Amino acid sequence: MSDSQRLDQWIWHARFFKTRGLATRFVAGGHVRVDGQRVSKPSFALRPGHVLTFRKAREIRVIRVDSLAKRRGPAPEAQALYTDLTPVEDDSVPRAPRFEGKGRPSGKDRRNARLYGDPSLD
Repeated sequence: MSDSQRLDQWIWHARFFKTRGLATRFVAGGHVRVDGQRVSKPSFALRPGHVLTFRKAREIRVIRVDSLAKRRGPAPEAQALYTDLTPVEDDSVPRAPRFEGKGRPSGKDRRNARLYGDPSLD
């Protein structure tokens, strides 16, 4: 095996995308940075030690490539290809209060909240 691999192929093998076509379009759109530099060529030669930065599912992922892939195997095999360097999000800012039931609160729930002092439903 060579000492490099196509960027789109590696991202697909590491299971960040469901299909190789999606991975190719993502890279071609310029949504991936390798060692801080924007890359828009799916054929970029990726090597172990490179650090990838990209947005996936509303979260910015920072990934260090540990090894190259031989195939698109099961998830544990794919996770062994990289180290996730994504910083842990600090949850010190409380999220907006939510209604404890399912869905949107009804008028009755709002009236009860006003009577019994739950300001989150006002």
